[in-house]
Amino acid sequence: MLEKLAKQTAIYGISTIFGRFLSYLLTPFYTRVFDAATYGITVDVYALIPLALVLLTMGMESTYFRFAAKAEEQGGDVRAAKRRLFATTWGATTLAALLFFVLLVVFRHPVSVWMGEAYEAHPEYLVWVGAIILLDVTTAVPYARLREQGRAGRYVGIRLFSVVVNVVLAFVFGFVGLYDTSFGVGWVFVANFVASALALAAILPTTDRVLPRIDRKLLSRVLIYSLPLMVSGFAGTANEFIDRQMIKFLVPEDAMAQMGIYGAIVKIGVVMVLFTQMYRLAAEPFFLADYKKSDFVAMNAAALKYFVLASMFIFLGIVFFRDLFALIVGPEFRQGIGILPAVLGANILSGVWLNLSFWYKREEKTSFAILVTFVGLLFTVVFNVIFVPRWGYYGAAWARLICEAAMVAVSYYLNRRFFPTPYPVRRIAEYVLLALLVYGVSVFMDRSVCSAVARYAINLLLLAGYTCYAVRRERIDVKGLIRSILHRGR
Repeated sequence: MLEKLAKQTAIYGISTIFGRFLSYLLTPFYTRVFDAATYGITVDVYALIPLALVLLTMGMESTYFRFAAKAEEQGGDVRAAKRRLFATTWGATTLAALLFFVLLVVFRHPVSVWMGEAYEAHPEYLVWVGAIILLDVTTAVPYARLREQGRAGRYVGIRLFSVVVNVVLAFVFGFVGLYDTSFGVGWVFVANFVASALALAAILPTTDRVLPRIDRKLLSRVLIYSLPLMVSGFAGTANEFIDRQMIKFLVPEDAMAQMGIYGAIVKIGVVMVLFTQMYRLAAEPFFLADYKKSDFVAMNAAALKYFVLASMFIFLGIVFFRDLFALIVGPEFRQGIGILPAVLGANILSGVWLNLSFWYKREEKTSFAILVTFVGLLFTVVFNVIFVPRWGYYGAAWARLICEAAMVAVSYYLNRRFFPTPYPVRRIAEYVLLALLVYGVSVFMDRSVCSAVARYAINLLLLAGYTCYAVRRERIDVKGLIRSILHRGR
């Protein structure tokens, strides 16, 4: 069964990597078109959008997976039950998004004043961003339905289509000089809006003529499950993105420029984010399906081990060649490359926390998610308040790492207390410590060896050594796994 998870992760992963790679092209482009302060506006906005998406989708994606599985367990007219579930969850999220958009349009002027001078001069930015949020929320449940139905090809196709449109328009707008107009960075949001609108148009035919329509009785049951996920999701997303806001309000000078540098370096760690995201896309419907408790426990324990193993490999691959990755962003932004190891470490811990969350989603004890994420939010706020005024974006990076570590610790405690899972902690710690030791050797060699070619060769040998050790330790049939994934992709 874990082989199935690996296959699904690879399928979603290939498309996600390709789509993110296209979006990734915008980072070197934007960091050369805009100065750090102007680029900071995009970092600011795209840190706020996920918060709105989590709030307005209300945890309905995970809820749809769980209630769709329960419909199959209960039997009867499963198709009708799933259609009613889809109509209700889609209707609730769409209605919430419409109300949000109307309120944002009505109050755009006071909101723009609160957000700062850049927005006060262009309150229309908020209208475009609100429209993007409306469209993205409207497509969230239809996307979840495609995943639940195993229609990976359609899901991937629409996602990639949207990304391609966004990237192409962003480059076109730059080449024709629109970023030099008075609307400036606003054209970034226009490109995103057009891409989101076309994605909505493409996904509507997949809904099988189901219309957003709320079944109040079903909605009340759904909300009991989903609202704790929404609250925890909002807090969790705040943990991930609030550091940008803390930089904005706590750094005494050049706050937008520091936020721009921080956001650009975070983008360099996109490979780790991609891996976590593609794992989530496959693992969420996989672990929330109807498995025996014994099967779930065994698979979840093994999955965490392999996730950490792969994550540490990616970590080493990036930090070993961080000076090359730094070339992705413009010269003005490369001064922040020193925070990259901390950013990558936080991303790994985020994936560990994701894996530790599946048991209480499966057991419908989603209130635990609130506890975990609010502990993380508390750590985020406290350590950002302490670190950011002193060390700027360096402080934000380390505060983020501490926050994710706290969430993992609380999640692990709750698991041991209420749903003991035999996670191979010693083996996981072995891979983490070995990777950190190898990284330490690399840092020492970087300082001792003058030739860049020699340093890269040494780092390649270190990475190969770590990989061979892990493959041999786990007796992984690499050739068999690759054949299985390729067969699945046909």
